[in-house]
This record gives sequence, C-alpha cells and structure tokens, in this order.
Amino acid sequence: MATSKQTPQSRTDHDSTRPSASRPPRTVDGLRELVVKIGRDEADISLGGTAHTVLAKLLERPEEVAVRTITDLAASLGVNASTLTRLSTRLGYTGFADFQNVFRDSIAQRHRHFYSQQAERLVAGKTNRAAAADGGAASPEVETVVQLARESIINVEGFLSQLSPEHLRGAARMLAEAKRVRIHGLRQFSALASFVCYGLSMIRTDVALLDAQGLGVAEGLAQLQPGDVVVVTSVAPYTRSVAEAAVAAAQSGLSVIAITDTLASPLVPPATHAFLIPHESSFFSNSMGAYLVFCEGLLNLVATHLGKRSLQALERRERLITALGIEI
Repeated sequence: MATSKQTPQSRTDHDSTRPSASRPPRTVDGLRELVVKIGRDEADISLGGTAHTVLAKLLERPEEVAVRTITDLAASLGVNASTLTRLSTRLGYTGFADFQNVFRDSIAQRHRHFYSQQAERLVAGKTNRAAAADGGAASPEVETVVQLARESIINVEGFLSQLSPEHLRGAARMLAEAKRVRIHGLRQFSALASFVCYGLSMIRTDVALLDAQGLGVAEGLAQLQPGDVVVVTSVAPYTRSVAEAAVAAAQSGLSVIAITDTLASPLVPPATHAFLIPHESSFFSNSMGAYLVFCEGLLNLVATHLGKRSLQALERRERLITALGIEI
C-alpha cells in the first residue's frame, strides 16, 4: 500500500488539534496570557489562524461569551458552532460549556467585588495625580474631576457610535403613543428612573415609576395592559429584581425598553428596544454621565414625536406652576 510522506504543513495542522498538555486556564486573564504565548509560539499548543482570531475576539467580549449560546456567539463571529467546540477542546477544555464557565466565573468574581475594586483604582490613582501636580500639572483635586469628565466623554462617544435610528424612532414612538408608561430602576439607577419619569411626565400623561407607592413590582405590572410600556434600567453588576421584572413584563404582553450596558445584559432579551451605554470610569460606582445624556436625547425625541401635544402639556404645566407660586 502506498504511503505519503508527511509534509511540515501537515505536521503543523496535526499539532494544532492536540489539546494543551497542561491544565487549561480557569480565568479570562489566564486565557489572554495564553493567546499572547500562542502568538509568540511559546505555548505547548498551536492554533490555526482562524481559531486564534476567534479566540482573540471572544476575549474582547467576555460578558457576551458568559451568557450567550454557542449558536449566537458563532453567528456573531461568522463561524460555525462546531468551530467553537473544536477551539474549546484544542485548548484542553472538555467542551464549549467548560470553556464558557471560565468566562462566567470571571464575570461573577468581578461583579462580586465591583465597588471595592473601583475604589482601589481610585485610591491607587491618587498617588499618580499628586505626582503629576508636583510636576506642574493641575492640582490633584482638579485632575480628579477632569479625568471623570473625559471618561464620560469617551462613554458618550461610545454609545453614539452604535446608535440605531430604527430603535430610536421605535422607542420614541412607543413612549409617545402608549396609554401608560412605567419606569423601573433600583439602587443607583433609581435616580435615572426618576429622571426619565419626571422628564416624560412633563410632556405626556400617565407616566410613573413602576413601584411608585411601594406596593411591589407585581402590583405595578398588574395595573398595565398589553401595549403599555415598561422602561427598565440596570448595568453590571445587574440588579436581579429589575431583570426579573423585565422578563415578567414581556411575558405579560407589555413592551419593554431597556437602557443598559452590553449585549450580555439580562435586560436585553426581553426588550423590544435596547440601548447600550458604556459606564467605564474611575468613579467608585457606575458612571451616570453618559446615561443622562442619552436619556435627555431620548426624551427630546419623544417630545418631537408628540409635537403640539408636548407643547400643550408644557404650557399647562407652566400655568399650574404660576398659579401655585412654585417658582421664584
């Protein structure tokens, strides 16, 4: 029987399918280090060009990898699901589920210590700002505010680059034409929910916080009918009850608008329209600057859609303010 001589290329292809001899990384940072080593040919495993590129892209979106199905991820990357399965086993994992657990565990760990880690970064940066001030730069107090402002600008530019005209028009139309609108956000995002509720109630009627009277979310949802709108807002680390309210609202036939951070957010699946706003910053909690800018823009779109109705609502409000002597 004839045999063929193995070429260097065929040996490389064969080696690229064997799993790593060592235990595969159990953290996202460990995977990032492995990608660098593979690129330098310093790892005990090699990947083909496509597999290496796919792995690098997965590491750019850890939140999505943690929560999306293998089919969804493959489609977003333009590959077959089998490609992700083969990649996982090449790296030494038992399968894609084992590989995905690395991302889930890393995200859970990061969210668990989100606020203290943000504060640690803030404290660590204090020394650098003081040193810069000694070198003739602005005072550390001014530099702290300048840094936050610049970070908010970057976050604004981030959401502007991915805004969908169709989703903006659709959300504005829903908020203008629905019979009832309820806004729901808790913890820090209760402030954003109140802001949206206040602004929207200036230009239309029957707008309120979902649990304005403290009777419970279930009671608030029960007062609504199919076609009514619920706006939900939360970002990582997500408030579980807000995500559950979004799902319950959608299951009840209500229209859901989500104001959140990434496609990995649990608020995205039940939403008809989802808007993704970055919040990366040195603030010790979630940065709100970009969220306020977006919500102001959305409220302006609703007012524009309402046209004369919004103008009439504002004029009526002004007459009441004058009659009651509210403003000085």
